[in-house]
This record gives sequence, structure tokens and C-alpha cells, in this order.
Amino acid sequence: MLDYPPMRAPVYSGRFWVVTVAALLLAALTFSLGQWQLGRAAQKLTLQASLDQKKNLPPLLNADIVAASKDDAELVDRQILLTGRWLSEKTVYLDNRPMNGKPGFWVITPLLIIGSDKVVLVQRGWVPRNFEDRTALAKIETPEQAVMVLGRMAPATAKLYAFKGADIGRIRQNLEIAAFAVETGLPLIDALVIQIDPASEGLQRDWAAPNTGVDKHYGYAFQWFGLCALVLGLYAWFQLISPYRQRRLTPPFNTKV
Repeated sequence: MLDYPPMRAPVYSGRFWVVTVAALLLAALTFSLGQWQLGRAAQKLTLQASLDQKKNLPPLLNADIVAASKDDAELVDRQILLTGRWLSEKTVYLDNRPMNGKPGFWVITPLLIIGSDKVVLVQRGWVPRNFEDRTALAKIETPEQAVMVLGRMAPATAKLYAFKGADIGRIRQNLEIAAFAVETGLPLIDALVIQIDPASEGLQRDWAAPNTGVDKHYGYAFQWFGLCALVLGLYAWFQLISPYRQRRLTPPFNTKV
């Protein structure tokens, strides 16, 4: 009859320990990255709470923006009610700015703030692009009399890639406040106002709401934690479970009669 000796404890090779250390390091790295993404999400939740709180604050007025410091982060995303006159001859159109999936331009016009000599750039709205003639701009109305503009304080416009010479002229790719102040000689405030009044004057204002991207960080965290679980699962199967099953199902063939 066959006599199977008792199964001995496994003797782990150097390769086993190398794989073990590598798996543990990779698991620790992916877990820490998942934790980091959760931390980023917590920061964005705090920021979103601040944005929601700012929506309930009374709008800033002319004097507030004139007296504001350019480094005053508390003003970003605050509503502001301005009274001023458009400097329509300085209007520029930022190209390649889609809205609702359609290509077009952001229309930016300087506004002379009444009661001061300061000027602020206002992102007034969006107009579609003419596919047959890029330079054929949609007609918009720009009142000559004093106007009241309800807007939201914002950082500078996002900068797109542009070839040399694409940042000059009426149609341009980007607009830097400091450079535009030198170009026009206007005493520009280092701020941008996004007009949020209902659509008017031939302009659309279906702006996307400020989004801190909390869901993105939760998604990244899920991916990192999932990768961590996959690493540990594969390690457990190929280094522990599978060899154990093999030892149980394939005993040594030592026989005694």
C-alpha cells in the first residue's frame, strides 16, 4: 500500500521573498496614493463649501473691486454688481472657446468703473463661430450709456496653446491682463469678471458652474484602492494559495509495501 509521509512545512526560496517584498511595496504605494486622493477630495469639499457660502453673500460693489488687492483670494467666485461704461473699441474675441459643444468665441470688453479711473475686463458672453469666414464675427450690442453688470469674480482665463502672433488683434487665442494693459494703456485691475446676467445683447451666458472636481478624486481613490486589492489578491493566490493546493494534491511518491 502507499504510505504518504506527513506534509512538511514549505521552504521558501529567495525568489519568493523578492516577490513578497515587491508585492508589499506596491500594495503600500497604491494604498497611500488612494489615501492621498481621499485627502485631496476632503480639501475640495472644504473649497466647495466655501464656494457655496460665497453664493449667499451680498454682491460686491464698485468700491470693493477698486480697493481689492490682486492677491485677495476671498474675492474669487464672489458675485459683484458693477456700474460702468463699456470701452467697446477694446473688445476682443477669444477663439476656440466652445459652449454646449459648439465652437465659438468668448467676448471680453473692458468696463470703465464709474467713480474711479480703473478698468476691469468683463467676460460678457459667448458667440458662435462662422464656419465659412472666421473673421465674420456675430453681431452684438454694446450700450454706450452707463450699464449695471452682475457678474462673478474669477481667475484669469485659461491659457490655450497659441502660435506666435495669435495673442494680438481683435481675434486672439489668449488674453493676459498685464500684457493687455501695456498694449492698450488702460489702468486695468488685475481681475476678471464673468457676467452672469441673463442672455442679452446677442450674447449667450450658459457658463459652467464652478466645479472643484471632488468626484474625480473619489474616482482616482477607488482605482488606487482597487489596484492595491488586486496586487494583494494576486500575491495571495500565486504565492500562497496555489502552491498550498499543489502540495496537498501532489504528495511525494515514496512508497512502502
